[in-house]
Amino acid sequence: MPTHLEIAESAAREAGQLLRENYGSDLDVDEMAAYDIKLALDVESQELISRILLAAFPDHAIFGEEGIAGQQDSRFQWVVDPIDGTVNYFYGIPHFCISIALRENGELKTGVIYDPMLDELWAVERGGAPTLNGKVIRTSPRTELSEAVVTIGFSKSKASLDAGFERFKEISPKVRKVRILGSAALAMAYIACGRLDAYIEEQISLWDIAAGKLLVEAAGGQVNLIPNATAPGKDSICAFNGKVPLGHIFGE
Repeated sequence: MPTHLEIAESAAREAGQLLRENYGSDLDVDEMAAYDIKLALDVESQELISRILLAAFPDHAIFGEEGIAGQQDSRFQWVVDPIDGTVNYFYGIPHFCISIALRENGELKTGVIYDPMLDELWAVERGGAPTLNGKVIRTSPRTELSEAVVTIGFSKSKASLDAGFERFKEISPKVRKVRILGSAALAMAYIACGRLDAYIEEQISLWDIAAGKLLVEAAGGQVNLIPNATAPGKDSICAFNGKVPLGHIFGE
């Protein structure tokens, strides 16, 4: 029997092939909001992932950005973001990914993040070593904010945007560089393998960061989450390498 991780990797790669095939083409837009874009391809990608997961595990549940499927009373729940970085994808910016995580009774067990443009696949199982294309990874050894490269996400509500701008002004003079990249899941993956040192955002959804949280923590980092005060069901996040002094943000 294939493992949970093997099936998740297969689903991520098949969805990645779908995204590559459609990259740069004319895309059907389902919704054009003030700070976001919803594509028909988001739905198609999630349906593809769901079919693969449920074919292997028909008694499991799917909880994704594009809706739910499967047995919703199952103790096993797959958390899926079929295109993390949809705006990047729509504008032809090759920085986006597929994120798939498995929770059992609410505890994260398996995580996969796949960047189809670079063919990079991050994978982890609870209690095991996190990998990038099969090679074990760790967070960066950097300990000083002055050495750190931090990515910041700006959320969709005015309250979260205002709070994010204040945090940006507070942090940016203290670190080496700040980057705004447009994919929460890839930000977490980059922390896990040492490319970035921290990621901060005021308002984020579970499907954006579920796989990344397991990756970062398994790689030696820390992820602080608190419920967002203005957006029920969403969190504020500070994920970092576990060494730079950022543990006070949204946490201890």
